[in-house]
Amino acid sequence: MDRFDAMRLFTRIVELKSFSKAAEDLMLPPATATHAIQQLEARLGVRLLHRTTRQVSPTQDGEAYYQRCLGILADVEETEAGFGGSGAPPKGKLRVDLQETLARRFVLPRLREFLAHFPEIELEIGTGDRYVDLVREGMDCVLRVGTLRDSSMVARRVATMRQVSCATPAYLKRHGKPRTLDDLATHLAVNFHSSATGRLLPLEFLVDGALRTVELNGKVSVYSADAYMECCLNGLGIVQVPRYRVAELLDSGALREVLPKYPPPSLPVSVLYPHQRQLSPRVRVFVDWLAELMSGVD
Repeated sequence: MDRFDAMRLFTRIVELKSFSKAAEDLMLPPATATHAIQQLEARLGVRLLHRTTRQVSPTQDGEAYYQRCLGILADVEETEAGFGGSGAPPKGKLRVDLQETLARRFVLPRLREFLAHFPEIELEIGTGDRYVDLVREGMDCVLRVGTLRDSSMVARRVATMRQVSCATPAYLKRHGKPRTLDDLATHLAVNFHSSATGRLLPLEFLVDGALRTVELNGKVSVYSADAYMECCLNGLGIVQVPRYRVAELLDSGALREVLPKYPPPSLPVSVLYPHQRQLSPRVRVFVDWLAELMSGVD
């Protein structure tokens, strides 16, 4: 195994915290991966990894070497992509995680176009609403909705989505249609747990340009966007969602807008990826494609 391949193996072991998972990811025999790291440590004269029965973690020297490897491998990939006629096409496996409703509505229906344009890229896609640790889970990038708190990641905003507060006609018949924020005191919300903190998210309203938050009681709290909508449609309370998700339901009368004079703030949509000196070509083209794809979302 040459030095660059050993670097790639080492970075995957650090990211996946496992020799066996890294070997499987790179289609190597486990014994080959173990021997290659032993040779790497012998050549450098330092121990790079702490090994336990449960997981693998970098030593202090290993963490420093990992950061250098990221930059070197990105440089090599960028350099190689610049040769071969008009430039070699990006290739290799790309690991991404997409917010589930955005994936189903916007990304997955158009994925064939991306793969037709970049046939040598292989996509491994996860979907959900949970917080994803890009480095620990070995992800190349994620598509997320909402205010971002992880300053260690590079974030590129690709869209801003309008939100709406809504409930079913049956729910509003039981509880009355609120006309002011004070009227919400007698109402229920379908409460949503933050994927980052686990706490319940309050309802948010813009009043004369200022943000007001309201915490409502609820009979149910959920962790997924699909469960959030399903509970709303079953009359369990008020929700706040991107308008694109409920536009047809509002038009048909299956849902009614609540407090339209005090709309929720718009939601940013961002692509996040680890902070490196350079993006690998396959990550860069996918991020650019997502930005173009989401540019028309409102």
